[in-house]
Amino acid sequence: MHLDRGYDSATTRDLLEILGYDPHIAAKGMPAPIQAGKRWPVERTHSWMNGFGKLRRLTDKRKTLAEFYLYLAAALTVIRRLINKARSRYRWPTRPTTRRLR
Repeated sequence: MHLDRGYDSATTRDLLEILGYDPHIAAKGMPAPIQAGKRWPVERTHSWMNGFGKLRRLTDKRKTLAEFYLYLAAALTVIRRLINKARSRYRWPTRPTTRRLR
């Protein structure tokens, strides 16, 4: 398990040892085990989801509406990633000329 300096404590190390994990915790003054330039998939996905303003400003208390917007954002994110991946691998007549998808 890779953790940053904020988790460097005896309590955390003991808990990880009890759970059977091999901890890689950055010590204060030393570089992190995984450098900041390599974003974890979860952080990257959260960043993509934060790009949808409707999700950030959703104040409706109905669970179904919040789930709808979350699933819609996830579907659009996956479609955007698939198109960007296909753009670099394949060619087709109606291929978008710009990298930015609208």
